[in-house]
Amino acid sequence: MKDCDQCGKCCVLYGDGGLSATASEIDGWETWRPEIASYVSHGEIWISPVTGKQMVRCPWLRKLPGQKKYICRIYRDRPEDCRHYPVDIDQMVKDECEMLERRDLLKPKQAQRTLDILMADSRPPLVR
Repeated sequence: MKDCDQCGKCCVLYGDGGLSATASEIDGWETWRPEIASYVSHGEIWISPVTGKQMVRCPWLRKLPGQKKYICRIYRDRPEDCRHYPVDIDQMVKDECEMLERRDLLKPKQAQRTLDILMADSRPPLVR
């Protein structure tokens, strides 16, 4: 599995209403990051503060000029949904994630273990 190359596919695919934020995340944004909270309405995220409608793309995603890379302008304060992505190899395949290599597709269980290790700092601990 390759390192993330910041292709932005995950943000482009899910930034239009496919994400949610917890009440505690929203409370934190209201307290510490009002510019993020301005894009929250009735518990839904990435709602235009101007139109009140769901945005077609995350307002915090920016394409780097002249590159095929994206950056998240709220990376440290992004919602848990973003932190936990990708969840599994099947999701990565469906989303055409560029982290996957051919060998990952040949050995998906091993690839899933690798992904779980890579994402250990971003995900809540597994309850067994």
